[in-house]
Amino acid sequence: MPELPEVEVVRRGLERWVAGRTVTEVEVLHPRAVRRHPAGGADFAARLKGQRFGVARRRGKYLWLPLAETGTSVLGHLGMSGQLLVQPEDAADEKHLRIRIRFAASDSDSVRGAAGTELRFVDQRTFGGLSLHDQTPDGLPDVIGHIARDPLDPEFDDAAFHSALRLRRTTVKRALLDQSLISGVGNIYADEALWRSRLHYDRPTATLTRPRSAELLGHVRDVMNAALEVGGTSFDSLYVNVNGESGYFDRSLDAYGREDEPCHRCGTPMRRRAWMNRSSYFCPRCQRPPRAGA
Repeated sequence: MPELPEVEVVRRGLERWVAGRTVTEVEVLHPRAVRRHPAGGADFAARLKGQRFGVARRRGKYLWLPLAETGTSVLGHLGMSGQLLVQPEDAADEKHLRIRIRFAASDSDSVRGAAGTELRFVDQRTFGGLSLHDQTPDGLPDVIGHIARDPLDPEFDDAAFHSALRLRRTTVKRALLDQSLISGVGNIYADEALWRSRLHYDRPTATLTRPRSAELLGHVRDVMNAALEVGGTSFDSLYVNVNGESGYFDRSLDAYGREDEPCHRCGTPMRRRAWMNRSSYFCPRCQRPPRAGA
């Protein structure tokens, strides 16, 4: 599932190509793509027609497009394989096209002499979708009002994060993936930040000193910013930006997906362990497991 860097890359593309555009037509081509919109596809299409999109926003892994005049937003959930693509109207339909949103022609379209553009939601596995929601006073879709700020948010509270870590009876990787504590971090970037911090994924959060939690948070930010610079992480063709291009951070990973390969720091073969229906990748020498009872 896309994590913060991948979603931010998509958000930036939508900010460039979609913000300020007025919707002229909406086609819902698969009912599962709007299953989080209880009123169904016809209502989704009718309510969106004629609306103008504001600037795309993001919190953690969640992405939304505010509607400029209504106090509502289109929330995008990419799931495992969802893609938001900006395409010319005359481009061939993608095999797994689920929703098409057409826009009024813009001045830039006229200057280029090109066909009008449209926003397409493509989803091979149909785990993702689009839905309309009222906004909270903070401008968030109401269904994600409980989601914490992410570590790249200027208003993220480092001290509160440390205090929450110390108070929770949990382990460090579980805490990093808790979207009500810190949003945007998923399995890939948790493993990368823990490797950089030399912390085992099962380290109890209550044992982290303030300097250690600050160091961990710094590595979370560093790895996400590094991923952003190269367009995020793409292991296959399912994650792409709005222009259909893949990210390249998979070439720079130090932990995730590197089972049996030498640790980039000490040369010890990396290990993989099953963890919460996922996998955790770590160096057994640099990231020693906590002692029993610790």
